[in-house]
Amino acid sequence: MSKDRLTRIIATDCGSTTTKAILIEYVDGEYRQTVRGEAPTTVEAPLNDVTRGVVNSVQELEELARLKYNNPNIKFLSDDGEREIVIPRDGDLGVDAYVSTSSAGGGLQMMVTGVVANMTGESAERAALGAGAIVMDVIASNDKRLNHEKIERIRELRPDMILMAGGVDGGTTKHVVEMAELIGAADPKPRLGSSYKLPIIFAGNNKATDEIKNTLEKKVDLIIADNLRPTLDKENLGPARDKIHDIFMEHVMQQAPGYNKLMEWTRAYLDGKISQIPIMPTPAAVGNIMQTIAKMEEIEVVGVDIGGATTDVFSVFTEDYVFNRTVSANLGMSYSISNVLASAGLPNILRWVPFDIDESELRNMIKNKMIRPTTIPALLEELVLEQAIAKEALRLAFIQHKEFAVSLKGVQQNRDIASAFDQQTSGGSIVNMMTLNLIVGSGGVLSHAPRRQQTVMMLIDAYLPEGVTRLAVDSIFMMPHLGVLAEINPEAATEVFNKDCMIVLGTCVAPVGRIKPDAIALSAEIELPDGNVFKEDIPFGEIRLIPCPLNTKAKAKLKPGKGLDVGAGKNQEFITELSGGVVGIVLDTRGRQPFVLPTDKQTRIKNLKKWMKELNAYPEKILN
Repeated sequence: MSKDRLTRIIATDCGSTTTKAILIEYVDGEYRQTVRGEAPTTVEAPLNDVTRGVVNSVQELEELARLKYNNPNIKFLSDDGEREIVIPRDGDLGVDAYVSTSSAGGGLQMMVTGVVANMTGESAERAALGAGAIVMDVIASNDKRLNHEKIERIRELRPDMILMAGGVDGGTTKHVVEMAELIGAADPKPRLGSSYKLPIIFAGNNKATDEIKNTLEKKVDLIIADNLRPTLDKENLGPARDKIHDIFMEHVMQQAPGYNKLMEWTRAYLDGKISQIPIMPTPAAVGNIMQTIAKMEEIEVVGVDIGGATTDVFSVFTEDYVFNRTVSANLGMSYSISNVLASAGLPNILRWVPFDIDESELRNMIKNKMIRPTTIPALLEELVLEQAIAKEALRLAFIQHKEFAVSLKGVQQNRDIASAFDQQTSGGSIVNMMTLNLIVGSGGVLSHAPRRQQTVMMLIDAYLPEGVTRLAVDSIFMMPHLGVLAEINPEAATEVFNKDCMIVLGTCVAPVGRIKPDAIALSAEIELPDGNVFKEDIPFGEIRLIPCPLNTKAKAKLKPGKGLDVGAGKNQEFITELSGGVVGIVLDTRGRQPFVLPTDKQTRIKNLKKWMKELNAYPEKILN
């Protein structure tokens, strides 16, 4: 074994309520996650020291590793009173690397400013979201608020930091300087700590730098970064994101109880020496593993983490692997569940329920969940209702993501006469469901569904994948740990992601286009790994589930119905391989562009029961 190889790694994720620790080891020529432990996060009173929760979770790793290997000598923590994690590894003692992410204390909260809301304002928001921040507000010269309203808003929000953008390099400086004057007049204070100045990153027109310094330098901690929109047709988010990470470590994390100590612990034994490894915000780490997987496997990916209060959507699209992240702050499954009802409307939730239910009963169930956010469904009917709400939360969050993940607005395009009549314009969404290769779901309602078929059903109904798309779920929310690990060892992160983190559910095949209700939508001939062949002409409005084991491939010949496209073009036969999974291959001919559920209640309930039976999503008693 190479001495330069990391052979034992501990990663922790310090969440708002729980600190989760995992042990990754190089075993039999591959990296595997071997042990997992967790403990309550201790950033708040009475302990006020995040390292106490870290030590408790790592101590559980020690005990479980000793049981796993029947070795009482395994030790990951030192005995010097500080209980820091031992690095480098020496036999049974210590580890080669310790890395961590954090969203404790509410995560990273930011405000961004720009000159034009849907140009530099959006670019600034993309930079902040990509760095793992919650964007509290976007203030722009053209956002129609009066100056005193903007000043009051800056004062009351008290973000951890502000990112200022605006203007292309060498352009006019007037509006950029006006935004700086507003911030100066507001004299904002940071959320954590009263002994330091609020960090403000200026990543706008380089011509305005001197004036920005004159306006703000004495009032705030001003940091200058490269313009994130140097020209109209170019976005340069990397330098601003790097500055956000640096300030997150140097300023924000230093104010949270115990983080200065934790930052000394996060180290790795690399190239024969010990190096400090920065702590990453949890969402930034999830985005990092998504980008790593997309680049290493050369695929397009969408990931979602649906929580109690928010739903995060991550995507990597196009040959340039453009990364986007959005936070739907009012779409969640417990604290924000009433907002899902308000945003989606009762009819949209009820359309996924395969039985008749009184509207007041559903409202009461939603209100009870909001009042008691930690409860889980006790009855099968409650589970069905909760998963119907989840479909709408996922759908709405994805709509918001598609509206945000766009090509650059304000870019003049050269277009020929044929394309002049197309609906596409600059600023259109780059999310293309037909070229999407993989959807990864995460969060309690998806990861902990009693049957994996229910997870498949939620992902398909919410995202409506087109063509051929793989589906997967994060088994134990390990993506943050692997995202920060990818910074020092992409090989280990990718290997553990594919073998231990991601549970492959299977593949969805869905023809796209309009078709008559009684016509054949898909002619499928699929040779399964066991030698059996599935062959059927499937009419419109059906679902077929074909079992195909995990880690296997099926050879498929897919012929779409007249006017439809299944991945090779309209009316074109598509010969491909379909990945198996714990659920299998789903053939979905219910229609795309458009997808429409029957408006008649009895017909809709009949169809829902038929589809759910085919997927074996629920017990027979609720579908009869």
